Amino acid sequence: MSQRMGAGNGGFCTLALVDENGYPAMTTISISKADGIKWITFCTSLRANSVLRARRSCKAGVCVNSEGYHIALTGTIEVITDEQVKQEMWYQGLEHNFSGPHDPDYCVLKFETERYNLLIDWKPVRGSFR
Repeated sequence: MSQRMGAGNGGFCTLALVDENGYPAMTTISISKADGIKWITFCTSLRANSVLRARRSCKAGVCVNSEGYHIALTGTIEVITDEQVKQEMWYQGLEHNFSGPHDPDYCVLKFETERYNLLIDWKPVRGSFR
């Protein structure tokens, strides 16, 4: 089941990518849509550092926290410019940065989880999708 979580709805996370020198580089980013922890999408600009890094290395990590849980995901990320996907991931609030879902600068980052570490109600869960 997919869930839409726009900016301001508690849908923020930390996205970690590999920078041009091979070091981890983190950014806080809004979640556009997710299928549980299997995959998460983010909407951003083609000029964003996160897009440049994702094009250099598909290795990525995502961390989501609250008082009741900690979710750490490791996997891969891809840059998507497909018009249909951009339309599906569009949410209110993006119009402050883009003219619409067909804006040529607008793209989607899709993260797919390979491994996960969860801490929910102080109970650890580890696993993988491979």
